[in-house]
Amino acid sequence: MPQLDAAQAPAQRERLERLARLAIWGVPALWAVNYIVARRAPGVIEPYALALGRWALAGILLAVVARQELWTQRRAIAAVWYQYVVLGFCGMLVCGAWVYIGAKTTAAMNIALIYSASPVLIALGAVLFLGERFRWLQALGVVVALSGVVHVIVKGQWMALGSVQWVAGDAWIVAAMVAWAAYALLQKLWPSPLGSTGRLAAICAGGVSVLLPCAVWESLQPGTPPWSWSATGMVVTAALAPGLGAYWIYGWAQKILGASRVAVTLYLGPLYAAVAAWGVLGEPLGWHHVAGAALILPGVYLVSKR
Repeated sequence: MPQLDAAQAPAQRERLERLARLAIWGVPALWAVNYIVARRAPGVIEPYALALGRWALAGILLAVVARQELWTQRRAIAAVWYQYVVLGFCGMLVCGAWVYIGAKTTAAMNIALIYSASPVLIALGAVLFLGERFRWLQALGVVVALSGVVHVIVKGQWMALGSVQWVAGDAWIVAAMVAWAAYALLQKLWPSPLGSTGRLAAICAGGVSVLLPCAVWESLQPGTPPWSWSATGMVVTAALAPGLGAYWIYGWAQKILGASRVAVTLYLGPLYAAVAAWGVLGEPLGWHHVAGAALILPGVYLVSKR
């Protein structure tokens, strides 16, 4: 690619930022697919097997695309192999298999709502550890969006905030939410010479290395369902939409916009998940979701605004 001169560089940067701000609105929609898969997986495929198949397939496809870059950077990758294992543990095992474990006992809406709290951790960590600047307008966006999330959680009945019911699955999702914050921050803390595709392929390899022994142990447990075409369909769906699509866009946009600005799009998760759960799983969709959208969407805009 030819070098940009001093006049072209700011314009190119501005175009990339506009594209990134547009693209990140689709990330929660791709993740909503994962919530549907998670809720339909019990009895068809076990959590670690689903996560392993998802990221093994995604990793192979990514590695094929980025094969030349991965070979060129093989020594740089080997020098920091532990980083890819840690990122794979956080992003693929905890944010993958543990979400599927939690989905056995909690609703798709709960998964999305709990995940939507992670931008608070990411924004705080970005300010404390990454030196990112967070202006008052962006802070206001976080507060507005979080208010919308809480409004959805309590179904518009703020007096019921203290009586929200939690189940065992929610604890698994909380752990996944914290791991996602760590995954996002560590990617910024550990800069890589790899592009978005090559880096995600390397992280997938790290994720597969920690998922494989768990999946083997899982397969030896009594009651494990046999492999089926339905299981294959779930693996492929999870690999392509919430796997390749969501993670690649997230990592690419984070390089351009910063961790805190991209993370706040997770607030859109409850809205996307509500529509998906209503249309596919038959979970109820109420006016409190509409009111929550009226708070969450402007909040996301304020935080992602330059």
